[in-house]
Amino acid sequence: MAATTSIAVECKDLSRTYSSRNVVGRRRDFVALQGLNLEIPKGAIFGLLGPNGAGKTTTVRILSTLLTPTSGTARVLGYDVETQARQVRRNTGFILGGERGLYGRITGEQNMRFFAALNHINPRDAKRRTAQLLDRVGLTEHARTPVENYSRGMTQRLHIARGLLTDPPVLFMDEPTIGIDPIGAQELRNYVPELAGEGKTILLTTHYMAEADMLCDTIAIIDRGELAAVGAPGEIKRRFSKLAIIEVIVNRPREQLEAELLKLDAVERVESAAEGPFQKLTISVTSGFDLREKVTEVVGAENIEDLVSRDPTLEEAYINILKR
Repeated sequence: MAATTSIAVECKDLSRTYSSRNVVGRRRDFVALQGLNLEIPKGAIFGLLGPNGAGKTTTVRILSTLLTPTSGTARVLGYDVETQARQVRRNTGFILGGERGLYGRITGEQNMRFFAALNHINPRDAKRRTAQLLDRVGLTEHARTPVENYSRGMTQRLHIARGLLTDPPVLFMDEPTIGIDPIGAQELRNYVPELAGEGKTILLTTHYMAEADMLCDTIAIIDRGELAAVGAPGEIKRRFSKLAIIEVIVNRPREQLEAELLKLDAVERVESAAEGPFQKLTISVTSGFDLREKVTEVVGAENIEDLVSRDPTLEEAYINILKR
């Protein structure tokens, strides 16, 4: 089955409930995932988005065999994550964000050799593969430096190298850019399409909407354990952003502008921010209404440095989905 399926990852009615007991012994259940249905084709970059506690990490941990589902099924390349866990692990790599999953007191090279041994890679191949991957992520010069002395960006690059040790066809990336500087984050984002270009399937969880919009072919948004939306980023923006956006740069800021604009029919929200010496107003307008002239009247044509209309961002669509 794994050789012929065109689907890399499949979830059917996937659910996970955590149980605990309080101080008096009463059982409490928390539903982390409920009836999730997903299909990810081979070679896709698939984004899994949602607020904290929505079920993103639970989903990834089930797919990588670190957790078992309470009900439903999940398959990776046709292999069942419960009954064929060994085959799933052979075909997947797990790239974490932050400092989880690495050993700080040993070097980057030693970390790689250790994880190669855990994956039953023979020492000769482990040495060769370690050198190749450390070179690929730009860590050759730091191969013998203890990981505790790595910057966050270097640590994240080592995570990528570790995840690629077995050259897996499917990669799970759990918030890989969390906590790293913009340059390091951009470097990491550059790896994602490169890896997809090699035919790898990538499941990416992230809180960064711009990152998902930039990288992903398809995104799924989950909220409170349930699937809220799925589609290409552009499709999600069109379907769920019931607003248009007018952005105005004001050269003579004044506090009452927000309140004045909110009085206009079809204006849903106004956000104000300083942009150097100017005031930037982001005005959310119900779709179908063109308020540029009325906005100009309120602000004053002589007071407008720039005025543009644009489509909503993925972040704005995401907020609308979660507010439903």
